[in-house]
Amino acid sequence: MKISRLFVIALILSTAFAAFGADWSQWGGRNNRNMVSSEKNLPESFEADKDKAAAGTAKNVKWIARLGAYAYGNPTVAEGRVFVGTNAQMLSADPRYDYTRGGLLKCFKEDDGELLWQFAVPERRDLPPGIHFGHQYLGICSSPTVDGNRLYIVTGAGDVVCLDVAGQANGNDGPFKDEGKYMAGPGKEPIELGEKDGDIIWRFDPIDELGVFPHDAASCSALVVDDMLYVGTSNGVDEPHKKVLAPMAPSLIVLDKRTGRLLATDDEKIGTRIWHAQWASPSSGKVGGKTLVFFGGGDGICYAFEALTDAGDKPVHLKKVWSYDGNPPEFRFLDGKEIPYYRGDKRKSNSPNKNDGKYLGPSQIIATPVLYKDRIYVAIGQDPAHGRGRGLFHCIDATKKGDITKTGCIWTYDGLDRSMATAAVADGLVYLVDIAGRLHCLDADTGQRCWAYDTNNETWGGPLLADGKLYFGNKRDFYIMAAGREAKLLSSMRMSAPVHSTAIAANGVVYIASNRFLWATAMTK
Repeated sequence: MKISRLFVIALILSTAFAAFGADWSQWGGRNNRNMVSSEKNLPESFEADKDKAAAGTAKNVKWIARLGAYAYGNPTVAEGRVFVGTNAQMLSADPRYDYTRGGLLKCFKEDDGELLWQFAVPERRDLPPGIHFGHQYLGICSSPTVDGNRLYIVTGAGDVVCLDVAGQANGNDGPFKDEGKYMAGPGKEPIELGEKDGDIIWRFDPIDELGVFPHDAASCSALVVDDMLYVGTSNGVDEPHKKVLAPMAPSLIVLDKRTGRLLATDDEKIGTRIWHAQWASPSSGKVGGKTLVFFGGGDGICYAFEALTDAGDKPVHLKKVWSYDGNPPEFRFLDGKEIPYYRGDKRKSNSPNKNDGKYLGPSQIIATPVLYKDRIYVAIGQDPAHGRGRGLFHCIDATKKGDITKTGCIWTYDGLDRSMATAAVADGLVYLVDIAGRLHCLDADTGQRCWAYDTNNETWGGPLLADGKLYFGNKRDFYIMAAGREAKLLSSMRMSAPVHSTAIAANGVVYIASNRFLWATAMTK
């Protein structure tokens, strides 16, 4: 009888969990960054009419919220709040901010989309000469990471901040107390803080502290492992794209999540080999009983490091476990000579790249490495502004050590364009989107293609796999397809603004950040 009661209680708890769903508190939902959700009863279509959505009459739209002019990051959901980064070009409603460049982190109420608070990040103006960091109008490009009552974000200004998830509504928590000055911008009078403003707990600036020179935009979603925060620095080349200004600056750093103190950096000298910039986000998971951190390099190499276990008195170097070169010789060399990275930039008048996906040259890793069953799945790619080109997707044995470019290669797939997207892996299949807008379905064990669906439009974000469906968008439309070994389109919706982000699912709702709006889509009557 006692066993029976315990069984009933367990059944009730498991049913309740399934009914209420779960939060999506970071990029990828979990540390392995696999874009797969266990949510159920999700919509297979919705009415993408922003006016009807705002009026509450659009089918399968719970609510819609206005963002800025750009949104390149992905939303996260935790404890009744939805967080998303955007830019600051829609700040006219708040007279305290008189700048139109910079970024915003917005916090909405999960139930109805009410704006709870926002954190403004002004454009940084005291940069060293030669730095090419002029795309701060893109705003906050990383996904917020929520851990308890703290939120971690890499801002459009290149710094790392820890925020109170409640904003200023519960007071100005320290030790950081200069939010008014920070949000006003350099050389301006501090703003008067209110309950709908963000609350900084601590701030770390890799530009000032480590001599990092970000390129174009700061783009990394922070990773929490125990009490450590892993962050990519976005270090990159100068304005004329000729050299890396800070080649010895770290590409991956580790901070104490409680204080922001620097604990460790990589020692791989990735900066000496960076082609463009270091934009990838780290992932982590246990392999062989040890927690490893995986990181895609701006040099096209995927790295595995041992996770830091102790916070010493002084910063240390991360211990590398293995490295894997994502560019085979044919991608790096032509007629025995190294292929210049920018040779394939379609914007150059003499470029041999015809923007048809056939150009072959080196690429970096912008996608996040996905850990699944002791394997890493990751693609190589470039900034979409450079045009299309031959891509390569890798399945890597994460249990190896040393230089595992040959020994760790389980399979590669070359039937795709360059890609910045992060993969979704489940049920023996891998799903990945390339820049050209094709969704590829591969056998996870062999790399053989099951199918590819072409949307014929530039695509940045990857697919979300949830409730047997694949959700992804491009510069024009949003698609919902059935998961499985056969391609089946369920619906496509013409969006009012491009979707450069990856959709997420939390608590029975699919969230989609377009350049203008945050859509909360769910099954409605």
